[in-house]
Amino acid sequence: MPFWHDYRRFIFSPPRVLFTRVMEKNGVFMKDFAELAEVWRCGVLESRHWGVAAVSNAQGEVIEGWGDISTITYPRSSMKPFQALPLIETGAADAYGLTPRHLALACASHRGEARHTELVYDWLKTLDCTPDGLACGPDYPNHIGTQHAMIAAGIQPDPVHHNCSGKHTGFLTVCRHCGHSIEGYKEPDHPTQRAYAETLEQFGVSVPNWGVDGCTLPTPALSVGDAARIGARFVAGKGGDQRRLATGRLLAAMRAHPEYASGTAHPMTEMVAATKGRVVFKGGAEAFLLAFLEQDGLAIAFKVADGNSRARMPALVAILKGLGILDEGEVTALADLARPKLRDSRGTVTGHVQAADALSSANGDFGIS
Repeated sequence: MPFWHDYRRFIFSPPRVLFTRVMEKNGVFMKDFAELAEVWRCGVLESRHWGVAAVSNAQGEVIEGWGDISTITYPRSSMKPFQALPLIETGAADAYGLTPRHLALACASHRGEARHTELVYDWLKTLDCTPDGLACGPDYPNHIGTQHAMIAAGIQPDPVHHNCSGKHTGFLTVCRHCGHSIEGYKEPDHPTQRAYAETLEQFGVSVPNWGVDGCTLPTPALSVGDAARIGARFVAGKGGDQRRLATGRLLAAMRAHPEYASGTAHPMTEMVAATKGRVVFKGGAEAFLLAFLEQDGLAIAFKVADGNSRARMPALVAILKGLGILDEGEVTALADLARPKLRDSRGTVTGHVQAADALSSANGDFGIS
């Protein structure tokens, strides 16, 4: 058949059929993914976002799921609370007098606001380190106002402005406290990275592959189901009294200082305010998210298949609603996150993003590997 005829057949196929054919052609099948969110513009369904989601309890049981939860991906920055555990468990945090703000920043993908960078600069001084000691590269802040002000003033960014600088400073703190060399701390065989890998093993997961994150540190590949499992074990402090104290301190810091764990007007700060800290979460690049529900002993992990983060908040709120986690007041307070508006360049509302209906049922269709 001539290419044009095949092309015409695809163009005039219904969107769901077209997407199925494209996915099958590339060896990935729709049954692997569930619909997570829809994009509506002027009353027309414009786009769909697919992915995988899992809800686990502290016993490692996935109690709800959508799509194939054995799908392996990189949780990326969602793992920062796990990376921060040695900071507490080695005694480094207490030895250097770190406050809850420091601990929240160690778990953060911050936006490079003044509160973030000033704290990192001061923290580095206490370690007798400089910004050049950070393995993450220089980057302009994600906070647009701060970014524009720096550009207007001709200020060049340094590694402190990178959104992962708090995490990296946490690793340097462990190096100083434990007598490790700060050189090469990003390498997989460095004691700090070995400690991180051992921490994940202690939470009962096997890492099939390690990659390199955008900030240069090793990043584990995990199934979405396993990410949910270790998230729930984290909130329960599985591993003894010392582990429970450490995970509790990190979660408390993120609850108390969401503006340091994320940034001003970030969805994390809105979620913490609306739920009075019952729900905290950590996002990762390419639209991963790991939510910690300490009071309920649960964790939610999901990955948007196309890496578009706009699907994350509608999906998270819908899953929380489906689980019965949110009361009516919290649902109302989170309405803008659940259904973010689309606007044109003049600010006029032209549409919205909403979660797929299936997420609100908490009756997912999934497989456990």
